[in-house]
Parts: sequence; C-alpha cells; structure tokens
Amino acid sequence: MALQDLTPQLRTRLNRMERAVGWFVFLATALLLFGFGYYIYHTAERKGWFKIKAPFHTFLQSSSGLAVGDPVYMMGFPVGEITSVEPQKPFEPHNVEVQFEVTDPYFRYLWTRGSYLKVNSADFLGKRQLELTRGTNGGYALVVTQPVFVKTIDELKRLVVDEPGQWQLSQEVTDSNSNLVFDAFTVLDESNLQMIAEMNIPSNSLYAYNNQEKDKPSIVASWDGRGRFPHYKIFQPGDATAWIRAAETAPISDQLQAMVSQVQAALPGILLLTNKISAVLDNAANATSNLNNTIVEARPMLTNFTVISSELREPGGPMVWALGTNGNEQIQGALTNMNSLLANTDTNTTAILIHLADLTSNLNAQVQANTNMLGNISKIVIDTDDLVQGLKRHWLLRSAFKVKPTNAPPAKVR
Repeated sequence: MALQDLTPQLRTRLNRMERAVGWFVFLATALLLFGFGYYIYHTAERKGWFKIKAPFHTFLQSSSGLAVGDPVYMMGFPVGEITSVEPQKPFEPHNVEVQFEVTDPYFRYLWTRGSYLKVNSADFLGKRQLELTRGTNGGYALVVTQPVFVKTIDELKRLVVDEPGQWQLSQEVTDSNSNLVFDAFTVLDESNLQMIAEMNIPSNSLYAYNNQEKDKPSIVASWDGRGRFPHYKIFQPGDATAWIRAAETAPISDQLQAMVSQVQAALPGILLLTNKISAVLDNAANATSNLNNTIVEARPMLTNFTVISSELREPGGPMVWALGTNGNEQIQGALTNMNSLLANTDTNTTAILIHLADLTSNLNAQVQANTNMLGNISKIVIDTDDLVQGLKRHWLLRSAFKVKPTNAPPAKVR
C-alpha cells in the first residue's frame, strides 16, 4: 500500500516511528564509536603509546631464547619490549645486536654507574629474558629529554651574559692529562668559560643545554663515554639508540650440555668408585660372618664368666675363689697363732723390762757406793789422750798419724 493511501493519522505515527528508529540507530552508532575509541585509548595507554620511549641497543653472543615483542624487566616490572634482534655483519666483533625500548619513567632509573643489562634464563626450555638494573652509584642519566646544543665558546660567553645561570654543560671537560676539570651539568659563567677557552678545546665548541627549555616528548640525546670529552650525543633522525652494557649468561641448553659433558667425563670414576664400594661391602660381609663365628665360640667363655661373677657376689666369694675352699680355715688358724704370739711377746717384753730395771738399779747402787769411780774413769781418759799425743810426736810412729791432704779450694788473692 502506498504512503499516500494512508490516513493522516497513520502517516503521522509512521513519521514518529521513523524518527525514533533514526535516533536509536544514531545513539547506537555513537555508543559503538565511543566504546571502540575507549578500547583503543585503553590499549594505547596499557601499551605505553602515549609515553616517552627510550630506544636502547646492546650486543650479545647469541640470540637464543629472544624474540621481537618479548618484555624487558626492571625490578620485576615489565618496562619495555624488544624491537629488533639482528645478526651483525661477518667482520663485526659482535654476533647479535638487540634493540629494545624502555618506557617513561623507567628509563630515568638508568645511569652511567650501576646500570647494565642482564640476560637470564626464563625457563628450562631455552627461553631467555632481558632484565635492566637500576643505577645506584650516581653518575649521569643514560638518556635525556632536555634539548642539547653545540655552541662555540664565544657564543656561550654572550649567552651566559644575556641569560645568567641558565646554561649548563652537557659534557665533561678534562685537561691534557685526562684530569677532570668540569663535570656535566656544571653551570657556565664567564670565569669557567675563560678557563675552558685556555685549554684549547677541539673545534672550540661545547655541548650545553638551557635548563629553562621544556623537555621534548621524546629522547633527544644519550651519553657517550668514549673519547677525551664524554658528552651527550644528539640523536639523529632515523638512527637514534643508546648503548648499554650487557652481562650475558649461557642459555640453559648450553648449561645442560656442559653438565652432561661433565657427567660423562666423571662416569668412569663413578663406576670405579662403585666397584670399590662393592668390594668394601663384600669385605664387610666376610668380616661380619667371621665376627658371628667368633661370638659363637665366645659363648662358653661368657657362660664361665657368668658363673664366676655369681660366685664373686657371694659373701667371702673373692677369698674363696682366690684361696680355695680351705683358705678360710687356714687364715683363721694363722690369725689364732698370731694372737698367741702377740700375747707371749707382751709377757716376754714385760720380763725383759723388769730385768733391765734390775740391772740399772744395781749399776746405780754401785755408782752410789763408789764415789771415786767417775774421777778414776776421767783420769784414765786424760792419761790415754796424753799417751796418744806422745805417740803422734815420736819419730817412729809419726807417719802412722799423718793427715791426708784434701782438695781445698785455692786461697783468694786480695
């Protein structure tokens, strides 16, 4: 049925329905576009599309276990990903060049001291991963977003006058003996520029930056530590990556192969050791069998020892076991005889003492009766001494009383 054949009421309702459907389609399309845009924004934010990325490169011995798109870690966090894994030319000293990106703010943790790249094994299937270490010993940032300029000393002298305190070095300045005179980030003024001018810097130019310049939304320079004047190298379009030192460990497959080789080399010694252990076990078995026979033969001795110990535990057992069954009676008889002997000894001793007392009393009585006896005895002793002294002086008997000389020490000379 044609639209003009409808009544005005139906046409009005149909127009309203068309407008409602049109609004519904418009709103659905807008919601779809909003959801798609939010998904793209969320994905870009998650992948760091809006963040500054610092490009780095390093050289490795092997690309085993590494692939483009693999994450790069720092302190356990994923901070970037590998962008390129390429072999070097035949005459290059390195084997593989690996390029990767580090997102903001993690590249600000990388300094000239303490920062390097570790290549670790990720699993037992040969997979490896890159891990960056943060700088902890000071130094300079490996990459910067502050614009770096190459200015002549005369230009810098005019700039420091017009803009005092704004210009700083982006390089190190050393003398002819490689002694550091000014380090990077030193604030330039007329005095230190005059000192640098007297040092005959090649091309009479310096790397410097204006600390009032705003940071670029990209990396503009990286630290180049080579040469006499280390400086921040300005990135050129199409070729802009910063170098970082790598510490590479061998892939897990190579480590396992080395372990297998060591096991194979040690296997003959292990087999020889097992043969020696088997011989030792055989000798131990023979020794235990001989010990068993010895124990069987020692059983009668143990039985006798048990009998002896039981006898020794009886009262008087040690004496009976040492002297026999008649030993006790013999000891009793010896003790009886000794008691009798001691009793007789006491009686005889008493009698002897009585006789001695009688003798001394008789002697005392005689001395008391003869008062001149002691005087006579004394006179006899004196006369005898005179006789002996006279014999000593007689020429015939003088030699019999000579005194033998002694080994007396010599007299001291005063």
